[in-house]
Amino acid sequence: MSLQQSVFSFYRQYLRQVKRLPHTHLRQFFRIKASDDFRALVATPAHKSQLRDSKMKRISKDLRRIKLALTGRQDAFSYILDLAYGRRGKLRWELMEPLLAQANVPSLPEPMIRSVPSSRPPVYSPELSALLINTASRTNKPLELHQLKFPPTLSARADPTSEEARLLGLLSRRLELNTRWRYFTREWKKVYPPLDIAVKGNDGLLSTSVSDVKNAGGRMLGSQDQGLLPGVEDIVGPPTAGTPITRRERLSGIQQSTGNSSKQRHPSRWLRRRYQALLGRLPVLILNQGHKKPSYGVNLPLSSIALVGRNAAHRRPALDAPNLAWLEHASVQSRKTEYQGDCNC
Repeated sequence: MSLQQSVFSFYRQYLRQVKRLPHTHLRQFFRIKASDDFRALVATPAHKSQLRDSKMKRISKDLRRIKLALTGRQDAFSYILDLAYGRRGKLRWELMEPLLAQANVPSLPEPMIRSVPSSRPPVYSPELSALLINTASRTNKPLELHQLKFPPTLSARADPTSEEARLLGLLSRRLELNTRWRYFTREWKKVYPPLDIAVKGNDGLLSTSVSDVKNAGGRMLGSQDQGLLPGVEDIVGPPTAGTPITRRERLSGIQQSTGNSSKQRHPSRWLRRRYQALLGRLPVLILNQGHKKPSYGVNLPLSSIALVGRNAAHRRPALDAPNLAWLEHASVQSRKTEYQGDCNC
């Protein structure tokens, strides 16, 4: 079998696994990704065998992850979710690129080295600043606002009024410039990019339409108003959804009777939990129009209540009568256990 035939056979095998993915967006994303990867593989010159082998190895690794995800491996499925929704990989950079653009800043700072026009310090856009100082959009501890102006990795000698600068002299401009850019690059890589920019009007309602964002002066993201976030929330379902029916009841044709029948959850509990964890990594960037100067805030989707721990979204059911009864029963049992332990002593 020739190399081209083996590549085409591998491509068809890849697409057969992609067809088995449980959501439309996952299937569309990996079909496009497979097309780009295999086109790049075929276009690689024959004399660059090492580069071709490296590309083939990377595609094989992606295929193994898809197969493991289809068998129920939690880490593999979370990985392909992160790829498809821009939490990692090439799509993550494409979502962050509009927020990092230095040319779109209204007023660029002066070059730190007068003879070098490219020696301008990095500029934090309002959108990026909101993501850096908010817990919901960070993989670790959020930054303080003053750290954007004076990075903690920068020597105190960069401040002309500091005691170190008076005793040891000012810090080199080139060293200060490099330190600021290294800090900027390191910190934006710890941010989860948003899928949408929502505009909050005077009535308090949120809108992600392209026209509303443009009228409000916001930056356009590559995934703006494509329905990716509502698609995830539809799988997870509303936070107050009723108890799902069993598999036997579903096969017998019994319908679930809930008060919120317009939004039904996905029948697979395992899949709902994977997408629910994904919601904790999907911040929503909100542009507030009610102020004199538009400002940004970051929220988690409505279907996830808060970030618990590092990057997991947990939703707790409403405290209804059955849950309250179980809570009281557990408290009584705990007191009985403590009493019996004291008596044995």
